[in-house]
Amino acid sequence: MSLQPVVDATDASREPSAEPSVGAPAVTPSLLDAVRDLRRDVQRTRFPLEIPGVQGARASRGQLLDQLSDHLLPRLEELSAPAVVVAAGSTGAGKSTLVNSLLGTEVSAAGVLRPTTRRPVLVHHPADADLLADHPLLGAVDVVVHDRVPRGITLLDAPDLDSVLTQNREVAHRLLEAADLWLFVTTAARYGDALPWRVLEGAMARGASVAMVLNRVPAQALATVRGDLLMRLRERGMQAVPLFTVPDAGPHEGLLDAAAVAPIHRWLTTLAGPDRARAVIARTLRGSLTSLRSWVGSQADAVQAQVDAASVLRVEIAAAVSGPAGAAQASVLAGALADGPARVRWTDATTGPGPLTRVLGRSGRLRGTRRTARRREAALVTLTDDLRTSAAANLVAAGAAGEVALRSRLAAPSAPPGAAGLVEGWPAADHVAARERDAATAAAAWVAEAETAVGDLLSGPERRRAGDAAAALGPRGLAAVVLAAAAGLEPASALLDAILPGDGAALADRLRSSLAAQARAAVDREAESLEELLGVADLAPDAASRLRLRLAVLKGLT
Repeated sequence: MSLQPVVDATDASREPSAEPSVGAPAVTPSLLDAVRDLRRDVQRTRFPLEIPGVQGARASRGQLLDQLSDHLLPRLEELSAPAVVVAAGSTGAGKSTLVNSLLGTEVSAAGVLRPTTRRPVLVHHPADADLLADHPLLGAVDVVVHDRVPRGITLLDAPDLDSVLTQNREVAHRLLEAADLWLFVTTAARYGDALPWRVLEGAMARGASVAMVLNRVPAQALATVRGDLLMRLRERGMQAVPLFTVPDAGPHEGLLDAAAVAPIHRWLTTLAGPDRARAVIARTLRGSLTSLRSWVGSQADAVQAQVDAASVLRVEIAAAVSGPAGAAQASVLAGALADGPARVRWTDATTGPGPLTRVLGRSGRLRGTRRTARRREAALVTLTDDLRTSAAANLVAAGAAGEVALRSRLAAPSAPPGAAGLVEGWPAADHVAARERDAATAAAAWVAEAETAVGDLLSGPERRRAGDAAAALGPRGLAAVVLAAAAGLEPASALLDAILPGDGAALADRLRSSLAAQARAAVDREAESLEELLGVADLAPDAASRLRLRLAVLKGLT
């Protein structure tokens, strides 16, 4: 920002000193393309994890998008467009009254009720219409054409920065990011508030051009208030900010006296001259391009913080399911599936007149007719259904234990940053339904694996012995005995050893290990379901490199 003397509106004879000549940055196609690419990548950037600093990063992203979309790109695309002068300030500062008074007519609603400015008003000279036709702000403001606006600038009356309406505050900050010049309006009673200084310091950090209007200054307090404000400006390195004072007009409605705002109008008229307007535009543009470096760098750092947090969360997720996965596997290996209906069904089939009471004769040979084989197979198929149901229930229980462990560990006070928000965004209903589907599928596959293995035995080297067993029990009945032995039903294991020595036990062990692996997988799927929330582009290991690449290109062009 160039140095300018402070201008006091009570001294109408004084004029602001001339702006020094400031050359506009060379707007090459490469620079324009680089800023377009940057905006595209900033638009794509998200911060999905609720970690420390994320709210600030999101707010900064929004402001950066406003700066790119509403100021930098429109300005780079049309350097000759009028300079955008935004009148901004706190509630009741008198922005609308000031804009109306500068134009000599009411173009923006002013009053004591708050909020007054509900929709921003942009005023421009009739001859500047074509140059503003494609400006992105036009869709968000009410446009007024007025020949008292100096050609080469537009006046934009923004909502209150501290409006009670969130939307108004957001729009006000957006318009400030779009400005070539901030005309910051405050009052003798409010200039010491924290908000104006926070906003002004942000403007200075981004290289924006700023002027200040101190409104409603009582005559007896002028020297004191003006001196204090100048001291505050110097302390913050803002001594170059042009300062206008407007005397307190007391209770009134309508426009301010023309003499009270004449110095501001003359200054704007002078500012609108081709050389001075270009100088303001170029200075703010140069400052905005320079400030992008730290701004984009901070955004890249915020993305990297998200990536690092996601990496820690993946480790935490794996640790949370390690115990439940091992327990689910051990439970299957210990014979948990044999408890319940399957054991009852086996007992009923092997006692009294049950179809399995005389499978083996006294000599240990298989016995039975085709008719009894059909009865045995029918009974054993029912047992298979029980085992399938039991297997599915155990797999569902394993998955549920995994979910409980994940939610408990990641919601604990000691959990890493982002963990609580991650599990809160993990919808229970969706993955519970998936868990049940997966369990049913895995249990059916386990049964099919047993039936396929029995089929292989019937066509393999031991097909005669297997054939005898299949003849006594039916092929599906033999598969059911194998499944029952694999589930941990001891009498079934004894029968299998008798009818298929060696091969039967090996087959049961294989099926038991297969189901144990499925139990571990059921727990692991819970972890995978949660990790899917981390599988977004913004949390990929190289997520920050996209913005860092844009930053490197920008540094090379500015």
